[in-house]
Amino acid sequence: MKRFWAQASVDANRVVMLDGRPVRTPGRTPLTLPTDALAHTVAGEWNAVGDTLDPRAMPLTGLANAAIDRIAPDPAAFAAGLAAYGESDLLCYRAADPEPLVARQAAAWDPWLDWARGRYDVHFAVTAGILHTPQPAATVHRLTEAVAALDAFHLAGLSPVVTITGSLVLALALVEGASDADTLWRAANVDEEWQADHWGHDPLAAQARETRRRDYDAAVRFLAALDPA
Repeated sequence: MKRFWAQASVDANRVVMLDGRPVRTPGRTPLTLPTDALAHTVAGEWNAVGDTLDPRAMPLTGLANAAIDRIAPDPAAFAAGLAAYGESDLLCYRAADPEPLVARQAAAWDPWLDWARGRYDVHFAVTAGILHTPQPAATVHRLTEAVAALDAFHLAGLSPVVTITGSLVLALALVEGASDADTLWRAANVDEEWQADHWGHDPLAAQARETRRRDYDAAVRFLAALDPA
Protein backbone atom coordinates (compact mmCIF):
# COMPACT_ATOMS: atom_id res chain seq x y z
CA MET A 1 0.00 0.00 0.00
CA LYS A 2 1.31 3.42 -0.97
CA ARG A 3 1.55 6.09 1.71
CA PHE A 4 -1.54 8.25 1.38
CA TRP A 5 -1.18 10.57 4.39
CA ALA A 6 1.02 13.54 5.14
CA GLN A 7 1.05 13.51 8.95
CA ALA A 8 0.16 11.14 11.77
CA SER A 9 -0.93 12.64 15.07
CA VAL A 10 -2.77 11.79 18.30
CA ASP A 11 -6.10 13.31 19.32
CA ALA A 12 -7.33 14.12 22.84
CA ASN A 13 -8.62 10.55 23.29
CA ARG A 14 -5.29 8.96 22.30
CA VAL A 15 -6.59 7.87 18.92
CA VAL A 16 -3.90 7.77 16.23
CA MET A 17 -4.95 10.01 13.36
CA LEU A 18 -3.80 10.29 9.74
CA ASP A 19 -4.44 13.78 8.42
CA GLY A 20 -7.22 14.17 10.97
CA ARG A 21 -8.87 10.80 10.32
CA PRO A 22 -8.62 7.90 12.78
CA VAL A 23 -6.46 4.90 12.00
CA ARG A 24 -8.53 1.74 12.28
CA THR A 25 -7.47 -1.73 13.27
CA PRO A 26 -8.03 -4.63 10.84
CA GLY A 27 -11.29 -5.18 12.76
CA ARG A 28 -12.30 -1.59 11.89
CA THR A 29 -12.00 -0.25 15.45
CA PRO A 30 -10.33 3.14 15.95
CA LEU A 31 -6.73 2.69 17.06
CA THR A 32 -7.13 4.05 20.59
CA LEU A 33 -4.17 3.60 22.93
CA PRO A 34 -4.20 3.52 26.75
CA THR A 35 -1.26 5.89 27.39
CA ASP A 36 0.07 9.05 25.81
CA ALA A 37 3.50 7.44 25.47
CA LEU A 38 2.20 4.48 23.49
CA ALA A 39 -0.09 6.63 21.36
CA HIS A 40 2.75 8.94 20.32
CA THR A 41 5.13 6.02 19.76
CA VAL A 42 2.63 4.31 17.46
CA ALA A 43 1.97 7.59 15.65
CA GLY A 44 5.73 7.83 15.20
CA GLU A 45 5.71 4.49 13.36
CA TRP A 46 3.15 5.91 10.92
CA ASN A 47 5.18 9.08 10.43
CA ALA A 48 8.29 6.99 9.73
CA VAL A 49 6.64 5.14 6.81
CA GLY A 50 8.32 5.80 3.50
CA ASP A 51 6.60 5.59 0.15
CA THR A 52 5.12 2.15 0.89
CA LEU A 53 3.50 0.88 4.09
CA ASP A 54 5.26 -2.22 5.44
CA PRO A 55 3.54 -3.72 8.52
CA ARG A 56 6.78 -5.53 9.44
CA ALA A 57 8.36 -2.14 10.13
CA MET A 58 5.48 -1.18 12.47
CA PRO A 59 5.60 -3.79 15.25
CA LEU A 60 4.03 -1.64 17.96
CA THR A 61 1.07 -0.90 15.71
CA GLY A 62 0.72 -4.65 15.18
CA LEU A 63 0.78 -5.33 18.93
CA ALA A 64 -1.81 -2.61 19.52
CA ASN A 65 -4.04 -4.09 16.81
CA ALA A 66 -3.73 -7.50 18.48
CA ALA A 67 -4.65 -6.05 21.87
CA ILE A 68 -7.79 -4.43 20.49
CA ASP A 69 -9.00 -7.00 17.97
CA ARG A 70 -7.78 -10.36 19.29
CA ILE A 71 -7.28 -10.04 23.04
CA ALA A 72 -9.76 -7.49 24.36
CA PRO A 73 -12.86 -9.47 23.25
CA ASP A 74 -11.83 -12.38 25.54
CA PRO A 75 -8.74 -11.55 27.61
CA ALA A 76 -9.31 -14.47 29.99
CA ALA A 77 -9.01 -17.03 27.22
CA PHE A 78 -5.89 -15.39 25.82
CA ALA A 79 -4.33 -15.17 29.28
CA ALA A 80 -5.02 -18.85 29.92
CA GLY A 81 -3.25 -19.85 26.72
CA LEU A 82 -0.25 -17.72 27.63
CA ALA A 83 -0.13 -18.96 31.21
CA ALA A 84 0.15 -22.54 29.93
CA TYR A 85 3.80 -21.79 29.13
CA GLY A 86 4.40 -21.88 32.87
CA GLU A 87 3.90 -25.65 32.80
CA SER A 88 7.03 -26.11 30.64
CA ASP A 89 9.13 -23.06 31.47
CA LEU A 90 12.62 -22.96 29.95
CA LEU A 91 14.17 -22.31 33.36
CA CYS A 92 12.99 -25.66 34.70
CA TYR A 93 14.70 -27.84 32.06
CA ARG A 94 18.44 -28.14 32.63
CA ALA A 95 21.31 -29.91 30.96
CA ALA A 96 22.63 -33.02 32.69
CA ASP A 97 26.15 -32.24 31.46
CA PRO A 98 28.74 -30.91 30.80
CA GLU A 99 29.27 -29.38 34.21
CA PRO A 100 30.25 -25.90 32.93
CA LEU A 101 26.92 -25.64 31.08
CA VAL A 102 25.03 -26.93 34.12
CA ALA A 103 26.73 -24.25 36.20
CA ARG A 104 26.06 -21.53 33.63
CA GLN A 105 22.35 -22.40 33.50
CA ALA A 106 22.11 -22.42 37.27
CA ALA A 107 23.82 -19.04 37.56
CA ALA A 108 21.53 -17.47 34.96
CA TRP A 109 18.24 -19.17 35.84
CA ASP A 110 18.17 -19.92 39.57
CA PRO A 111 17.87 -16.23 40.56
CA TRP A 112 14.71 -15.88 38.46
CA LEU A 113 13.11 -19.00 39.87
CA ASP A 114 13.97 -17.63 43.32
CA TRP A 115 12.39 -14.31 42.36
CA ALA A 116 9.20 -16.05 41.23
CA ARG A 117 9.12 -18.17 44.40
CA GLY A 118 9.22 -15.04 46.53
CA ARG A 119 6.92 -12.96 44.34
CA TYR A 120 4.16 -15.53 43.85
CA ASP A 121 4.74 -17.97 46.75
CA VAL A 122 5.26 -20.91 44.40
CA HIS A 123 7.55 -23.90 44.02
CA PHE A 124 9.08 -25.32 40.84
CA ALA A 125 9.96 -28.81 39.71
CA VAL A 126 13.37 -28.55 38.05
CA THR A 127 14.64 -31.45 35.96
CA ALA A 128 17.60 -32.48 33.84
CA GLY A 129 16.57 -33.33 30.29
CA ILE A 130 13.67 -32.49 28.01
CA LEU A 131 11.01 -34.94 29.18
CA HIS A 132 7.97 -33.08 30.44
CA THR A 133 7.87 -32.69 34.21
CA PRO A 134 4.57 -31.41 35.63
CA GLN A 135 4.68 -28.34 37.82
CA PRO A 136 2.77 -28.29 41.11
CA ALA A 137 -0.88 -27.44 40.58
CA ALA A 138 -0.62 -24.53 43.01
CA THR A 139 2.26 -23.07 41.00
CA VAL A 140 0.34 -23.27 37.75
CA HIS A 141 -2.67 -21.68 39.44
CA ARG A 142 -0.70 -18.77 40.91
CA LEU A 143 1.11 -18.02 37.67
CA THR A 144 -2.18 -18.20 35.80
CA GLU A 145 -3.64 -15.66 38.22
CA ALA A 146 -0.67 -13.35 37.63
CA VAL A 147 -1.17 -13.44 33.87
CA ALA A 148 -4.96 -13.10 34.13
CA ALA A 149 -4.55 -9.90 36.16
CA LEU A 150 -3.01 -8.14 33.15
CA ASP A 151 -5.07 -6.03 30.76
CA ALA A 152 -5.30 -6.67 27.01
CA PHE A 153 -2.42 -4.35 26.12
CA HIS A 154 -0.03 -5.83 28.68
CA LEU A 155 -1.01 -9.30 27.48
CA ALA A 156 -0.20 -8.24 23.91
CA GLY A 157 3.27 -7.14 24.98
CA LEU A 158 3.82 -10.16 27.23
CA SER A 159 2.95 -12.69 24.53
CA PRO A 160 5.98 -12.30 22.24
CA VAL A 161 8.33 -12.15 25.22
CA VAL A 162 7.00 -15.49 26.47
CA THR A 163 7.15 -17.19 23.08
CA ILE A 164 10.58 -15.79 22.15
CA THR A 165 12.26 -16.61 25.48
CA GLY A 166 10.30 -19.79 26.21
CA SER A 167 9.89 -18.57 29.78
CA LEU A 168 6.79 -17.23 31.48
CA VAL A 169 8.91 -16.45 34.55
CA LEU A 170 11.30 -14.22 32.60
CA ALA A 171 8.41 -12.49 30.85
CA LEU A 172 6.65 -11.74 34.14
CA ALA A 173 9.92 -10.42 35.58
CA LEU A 174 10.08 -8.00 32.64
CA VAL A 175 6.47 -6.87 32.99
CA GLU A 176 6.89 -6.31 36.71
CA GLY A 177 10.12 -4.37 36.29
CA ALA A 178 12.23 -6.90 38.22
CA SER A 179 15.11 -6.58 35.76
CA ASP A 180 16.22 -4.88 32.61
CA ALA A 181 15.47 -6.38 29.20
CA ASP A 182 19.13 -7.12 28.31
CA THR A 183 19.68 -9.19 31.45
CA LEU A 184 16.58 -11.27 30.78
CA TRP A 185 17.55 -11.71 27.13
CA ARG A 186 20.93 -13.07 28.14
CA ALA A 187 19.29 -15.47 30.58
CA ALA A 188 16.98 -16.76 27.87
CA ASN A 189 19.90 -17.36 25.51
CA VAL A 190 22.32 -19.21 27.77
CA ASP A 191 22.11 -22.43 25.73
CA GLU A 192 22.55 -20.66 22.41
CA GLU A 193 25.57 -18.73 23.71
CA TRP A 194 27.08 -21.96 24.97
CA GLN A 195 26.70 -23.56 21.56
CA ALA A 196 28.27 -20.55 19.85
CA ASP A 197 31.17 -20.44 22.31
CA HIS A 198 32.01 -24.10 21.71
CA TRP A 199 31.01 -24.74 18.10
CA GLY A 200 31.29 -21.33 16.51
CA HIS A 201 28.66 -18.93 15.22
CA ASP A 202 26.29 -20.25 12.57
CA PRO A 203 25.23 -17.45 10.16
CA LEU A 204 21.68 -18.80 9.80
CA ALA A 205 21.30 -19.18 13.54
CA ALA A 206 22.68 -15.68 14.03
CA GLN A 207 20.18 -14.26 11.54
CA ALA A 208 17.29 -16.05 13.28
CA ARG A 209 18.48 -14.69 16.60
CA GLU A 210 18.60 -11.15 15.23
CA THR A 211 14.99 -11.50 14.10
CA ARG A 212 13.95 -12.77 17.51
CA ARG A 213 15.83 -9.95 19.20
CA ARG A 214 14.12 -7.37 17.00
CA ASP A 215 10.70 -8.75 17.93
CA TYR A 216 11.72 -8.97 21.60
CA ASP A 217 12.90 -5.35 21.61
CA ALA A 218 9.63 -4.23 20.02
CA ALA A 219 7.66 -5.94 22.78
CA VAL A 220 9.93 -4.32 25.38
CA ARG A 221 9.28 -0.86 23.88
CA PHE A 222 5.55 -1.60 23.80
CA LEU A 223 5.48 -2.57 27.47
CA ALA A 224 7.65 0.39 28.46
CA ALA A 225 5.24 2.77 26.74
CA LEU A 226 2.38 1.28 28.74
CA ASP A 227 4.14 2.06 32.02
CA PRO A 228 6.31 5.12 31.32
CA ALA A 229 8.63 6.15 34.14
